[in-house]
Order: sequence, then C-alpha cells, then structure tokens
Amino acid sequence: MTEILLQHEINVGSAQLGRQLSFFQPCDAWEEEIGTGPESTMSGRTVEEIYQKKTQHEHILARPDMYIGTIEPVTEDVWVYDEADNVMKLRKCTWTPGLYKIFDEILVNAADNKVRDPHGQTTIKVWVDAARGLVRVYNNGEGIPVQRHREHDLWVPEMIFGHLLTSSNYDDTEAKVTGGRNGFGAKLTNVFSTRFEVETVHSRSRKKFFMRWRNNMLENEEAVITPCDGPDYTVVTFYPDFEKFNLEGFTEDMVLIMQRRVYDIAGCTDKSLCCYLNDTRIACRSFPEYVDLYPTMGEERKPSSYSRVNDRWEVCVRVSNVGFQQVSFVNSIATTRGGTHVKYIVDQIIAKVTDQAMRKSKTEVKPHMIRPHLFIFVNSLIENPSFDSQTKETLNTPKARFGSTCDLPASLIDCVLKSSIVERAVEMANSRLNREMAMKMRNTNRKQILGIPKLDDANEAGGKYSQRCTLILTEGDSAKALCTAGLGVKNRDYFGVFPLAGKPLNVRDVSLKKASENSEIISICKIMGLDFNQRFRQSSLYCWAGC
Repeated sequence: MTEILLQHEINVGSAQLGRQLSFFQPCDAWEEEIGTGPESTMSGRTVEEIYQKKTQHEHILARPDMYIGTIEPVTEDVWVYDEADNVMKLRKCTWTPGLYKIFDEILVNAADNKVRDPHGQTTIKVWVDAARGLVRVYNNGEGIPVQRHREHDLWVPEMIFGHLLTSSNYDDTEAKVTGGRNGFGAKLTNVFSTRFEVETVHSRSRKKFFMRWRNNMLENEEAVITPCDGPDYTVVTFYPDFEKFNLEGFTEDMVLIMQRRVYDIAGCTDKSLCCYLNDTRIACRSFPEYVDLYPTMGEERKPSSYSRVNDRWEVCVRVSNVGFQQVSFVNSIATTRGGTHVKYIVDQIIAKVTDQAMRKSKTEVKPHMIRPHLFIFVNSLIENPSFDSQTKETLNTPKARFGSTCDLPASLIDCVLKSSIVERAVEMANSRLNREMAMKMRNTNRKQILGIPKLDDANEAGGKYSQRCTLILTEGDSAKALCTAGLGVKNRDYFGVFPLAGKPLNVRDVSLKKASENSEIISICKIMGLDFNQRFRQSSLYCWAGC
C-alpha cells in the first residue's frame, strides 16, 4: 500500500513539474506561439500603439491634471464676491479648476510685475467677457524687453509666452518674491486657448510688440514690431479652448470665482496699485479692507485682530463657527489649501491660546480643541517658494527658508485672547472631560449603586422615594460607625452613609481633569447620580434629596 501511494505522489509531482517546465521553452518556440509581427501582440495592438513618446506640448494636453489641475467640474463650497451686498459669501459652486488656473497664471504675471517695478506699475485691469468667451489682462509698468534673444534668435516676448520651459525664475541664487517658478505659467494658458495674443510696449527700446497664436499654441503669426514712444504696458488676451474643458463657455459660477480672484489681487498687493474689473475700479486696496469683506461669524470686529507684522507678512485672526478656515496668499498666489506659512502662524496662536486657557480655567486644552475655532488670513512674501504641484495650492517651503520671520505681536495675541476662541476651547475641553467622567459613572442608572467600598446605601435611593433620601458624609470609618449606630434599622430606608478619607478635595480650586481623577469625588458623584452631560435645574433629577 505504501509503495502505491509513493508511486502516485511521484507521478503527480512529475506532472506538475512538467507543467512548470513548459513555460521555459526555447525562444523560437515562444515566437511561434506569441509571434513577433507588428500585429501579433497579446492585445492585438502594435508596440508602436502601446508604447508612445510624447512631446512636452502633447503631454500637457494629454495629462492636463499634472499642469493645471483637473479639467473635470468639481462642486464645493467656495468664497465668491457678492456685488449686491459688497461681501464675500461661501457658496456651493460647480467650477473647473483647470480653467481657473489658466486665468490665474496671467493674473499672477500682472501682479508679479508690481514686484519688479514697484514705482512704475500702478494699474491692473481685467476683463472677463463671457458672451465672447475671452479674458483680457492689462498692466502698466515696465514692459517686456522687445529685443532678440541672441542664444535662441527669438523675440523675448515670443519666447516667454510661446515656448515651454522659458522663464526668468530659474536662478535660485537670487532671492525672488514673485509667483513664477517652473517655466510653464502663461504658456499653459496659451496651450489651452484657441487664440492667444500678447501686446507689450518697452519704452527703453521704444518698440511695441504684438503676436498672436492659435490652435493651442501650435500655430502662430509673425510678430509685429513697430516703433513706439508711449508708456510701458502689457496686455494679454486669450480665448480658452472650452472644448478641452468639456464646456461650451464660461459658466456663472466660473465667472464669480474669477471675479473673486481679482479681488484677491486687489487685497494682497500694495495699496498703490489700482485694480479694475470690467472697467469698474475695485474699492478694496489693502489687506485689512479685503479681510473686512469676509463675514465675522457673529463676532464684533473690534478690537481688530489684524497686524502688519513687517513688509512681508500681514495676518488677521477671526473666530470660526464652521471649523478651521484659512484664506492665504504667497506672492499673490492663492494657496487655497494652506501650507507651511499658515501652519507657522497657527502654531504660534495655538501656543498662546493654550497657555491662556490653562491659566484661566486650569483645564488641559489641546491644539485640536483650538484649531476648529480659527479663521486665519495670511498675506506673505516668500523667497523662491516651492509648492506641492504646478497648481500651487499648498506651500511646501520650510519656514527656515521663508527669507523672513513673522513673530506675532502682543497686540494681535491680546485681541485673539479677548475673543471667544479661548472660551470655546475650554468649553470643548470640559465637554470631553464630562464625557470621560460620565463613562466612569456609567452605573448610576441602577437603583442600588454597587462596587463602592464602605458605602451603606439608603434602601430607597434611586427609586421613586429618592427625594426623601439623605446621604451623610463622615470623616473616617469611626465617624461612620457612630452615625450608623445612631440611625438604627428604621432609618436605613432614607439615610445612607459614606466615609471620607480625611478632608475632601475642594473642586472649586482645581481643574475638571484633576477632579475627574479623584476617586472620592467620582464615588460621591456616582452615589448622588450626577450626570456630567446634564445641567441639573430640578431636584427631581437627583437620586438623593441632599448630602
């Protein structure tokens, strides 16, 4: 029998080994089975169809999410400007981040010019024409040099607007506080437009440049260079390729978000710069005026929590009723998801609020109890900033490389401490402790409390006659024995006795956390049937009439 089983195992093993060895056939056998012809791949496609090499331009159009964000519509709560009420409102909008980004690239370029020419540039004008499907952005100040680039034999405006990976921001040894970074910028707008035009006057060369691109930057007309003695300016006009975004034109929500972005620029740039939207001058010309457009969540605006800390940092703190919120800018770029600059400010505020809460209430307040009550506004200039992606929604630059510091002044901290932020954080901490104490006393629903050493419970405690009951607290076991002997048997229905181990903790002078860790206090609360998640206003809620 053993020999038969052994022979069976050998036969099975040989069969399995044979199946395994069948994969290791000579190359010519493999070619016969699979084939090597252009139409003989497993999927039925040629290797040329499967493995492709894209140019940078083709890759941008094929994978736009890497460069401008998603081209699919998203629906989320977004701040938009309400012209009728002259305020910012949080509104649920359906918009396309990629379309917003190609608009923002041109707008940030105009704002960057203010950094390069702080005295010469005084104006930015933006037109959003939904009917014609175009956007035009104008800025005065020094124009782009109208001259040929010797190395590439191209006009400089043609090179920086019509050739990928061209930029003036590649020298990282130079500390710059502009929004440009990777050499894509306005070229992405050109790539995603059916028509893109640039006009610039450079007074030093006394020339005006004009050039037009079409068909996603694939076609261009010859640059037109004319003599000009007028002042410097630059105008960029583009017609987005809505088909690339699965749209027929600008939606109402999209226009609202673009308009709000113009208000962003008006608020986060120097007050000497005037911004216009569709020929209407924007009244907001400073960061505190911009912040005032946002609702105050029911809090009084005075005292103001705004501070211009230095030339590179402006901060304002408000109270939030709907969880942590932030509106922040880095070199005029809207960092909608915050980043290291926001964390830098929030960490300072939390440290101060935590200290104040501990001294005020003797309650342990943790950072996650403070953060949900903060609405932070930050306007910053960061040297050579780095972001999480080309969409630049999150700043990644470590604070050691900001190029400046922002130590929040005592005046701003005092305003924060006078707001309801501290009170709300303490309330949240106490609420957590109340829940913990309630868990410790989860047996209080029983008519008779068990598990408390040395308690002589009243028979009617916790029942329908609990209002007639009295709990007697004695100082030590000897006093308890004397009290019990005096009560006798008849009075045990309505009188309970519990001995204390010396002088009890005075809960008025300690934190709720310390009280919750005191076993005697917990025992008394259990005996009395106290629920820390309720406010007792009626004596009928107690398990005892008195103590």
